[in-house]
Amino acid sequence: MATILITNARIVTLRGAAGPRRGSALRDLGVIDNGYVRVDHGRITAMGPGEPPKAVADDAVGDLIDAGGSVLMPAFVDCHTHACWAGSRVDEFERSLAGATYLELLRQGGGIMSTVRAVRAAGEEELAVDLLRRLAGMAALGTGCVEIKSGYGLTTTDELKMLRAIHAASLMVPQTIVGTFLGAHAIDHANPRFVEEVINETLPAVVQEFPEIVCDAYCEEGAWSRDDTVRLFEAAIELGCPLRVHADQFHSLGMTRIAIEMGAVSVDHLEASSAGDLQLLAESSTFGVVLPCCAFHLNDAYPPGRQFIDAGGALAIATNYNPGSAPTPSMPFTIALACRRLGLTPAEAITCSTYNPACLLGLQE
Repeated sequence: MATILITNARIVTLRGAAGPRRGSALRDLGVIDNGYVRVDHGRITAMGPGEPPKAVADDAVGDLIDAGGSVLMPAFVDCHTHACWAGSRVDEFERSLAGATYLELLRQGGGIMSTVRAVRAAGEEELAVDLLRRLAGMAALGTGCVEIKSGYGLTTTDELKMLRAIHAASLMVPQTIVGTFLGAHAIDHANPRFVEEVINETLPAVVQEFPEIVCDAYCEEGAWSRDDTVRLFEAAIELGCPLRVHADQFHSLGMTRIAIEMGAVSVDHLEASSAGDLQLLAESSTFGVVLPCCAFHLNDAYPPGRQFIDAGGALAIATNYNPGSAPTPSMPFTIALACRRLGLTPAEAITCSTYNPACLLGLQE
């Protein structure tokens, strides 16, 4: 990659103490009103206010870019997506407009299970090619790091197929890609041993092939129960997996408190969280992840972003990009919703879509 020198830029540095930002620190963007950045082989090697020193400007610069006062900031880190899928759920949008709820569609064999059928019928290469197209669209919208969950296979073979497709795509894009195991995304009622298979067969097989994988689960009425989620997480801890959980989207089942006790990296959704659970989460080291695009698309309650920040929580925002409940790859739109509907300031939304989610994914360095 050629050496690049960018001058005359308004630079958002996000300089500050290490670790996730909370409270007033979320609003400190470390802005340099007029400065320069030098990039060598994809890494920032020099940055500062005003004009670059002679040594920085003259040393084998390839591309010289005058930003003309434009903002230069870190790429977005989308820490919660389901961007690997096959098929389409466009037909469900009209049904939802007619009054069908997300959980009703799921109970009728639609929603997640509709995508499961399509993913099972697709090959690994097809999944990877479709994912590459989506990642290109996300890059065009400024997203430089994407977390991508499995969870549309729900068999050992198909979950591994998804994770292999995610890995294959990660080798062909400029973005940083982080795969997550979400075999506990829904309940396959056609398989009476489904929960046992996920815990005792699929999870160990996934960890054997992807030793650094994070284990996630969707704990909700009509999906994984609290007790089964705990059993899965106990098995994951034994195998050395970090934990994340979808909780409190429509109903508060008590999983948030348990996730904190089990040392989960994050609790995602939070739309139905009780005030007490939200406070406990804010006081813990576990991140809260809010997904405003989901509430927008479902025309449902928005998550308590402002309340969580005011309680002192470590907050991240993400698209939840998926074919059903949040079919958008746009972090700029997500930020706009976070400001308009969740009560975040623009500065808070920038931190919660860049540095904080990087901390969540262990990529802050």
